[in-house]
Amino acid sequence: MNWLELVGWAGSALLVWSLLQTRILRLRALNLVGCLILIGYNTAIEVWPMVGLNVVLAVINVWYLRRLLATRHDEQTYQVVEVGAADAFLAHTLRVHAADIARFNPGFNPGRLAGHSAFVVVRADEVVGVVLARDTGDGVAQIDLDYVTPPFRDFTPGEFVYRRSSLFTDRGFRRVVSPPDMIAPYYHRLGFRREGESYVLDLPAPTA
Repeated sequence: MNWLELVGWAGSALLVWSLLQTRILRLRALNLVGCLILIGYNTAIEVWPMVGLNVVLAVINVWYLRRLLATRHDEQTYQVVEVGAADAFLAHTLRVHAADIARFNPGFNPGRLAGHSAFVVVRADEVVGVVLARDTGDGVAQIDLDYVTPPFRDFTPGEFVYRRSSLFTDRGFRRVVSPPDMIAPYYHRLGFRREGESYVLDLPAPTA
């Protein structure tokens, strides 16, 4: 097997691996790289139908990547819906994603939702994430669950709860504190500062 065949096999393997990804952005990016490698390989061995196929796939991936990146901070694309802590749909979402939630939020107890404010981040009719917060007094909102579903884990949907809405300030909160034992927190990307085991966001005073 020569080096050119190795390139072809590597491109094919990357294409297959991309289809195993649960994250939308990562899937498209890896698929694009695989297509580009195979375009080069099939051009070198002059298999033009495969060149054409991979060119079309690469264009499709570029189109979707541009769309995903252009809308990742768009308030018209992602909406925050407040639901009750006892809401049946919230309970269903927590149950469906229970194993994944426990992986990234090991301290979360789904049996203790009373007194929480619950927010579901959606894209159209698709659940993107869930945030559960409770009042600990002195204007502090303690986040007990901040969960992002696997397809959107390369994004930061929490920004629509913390920075793009008045969900906390309207309730008189002045600080938001992240769960101390959350795995792979992303709060530094949202303007939170590290404080001990948690991240803290100081909220602006509401405008008159």
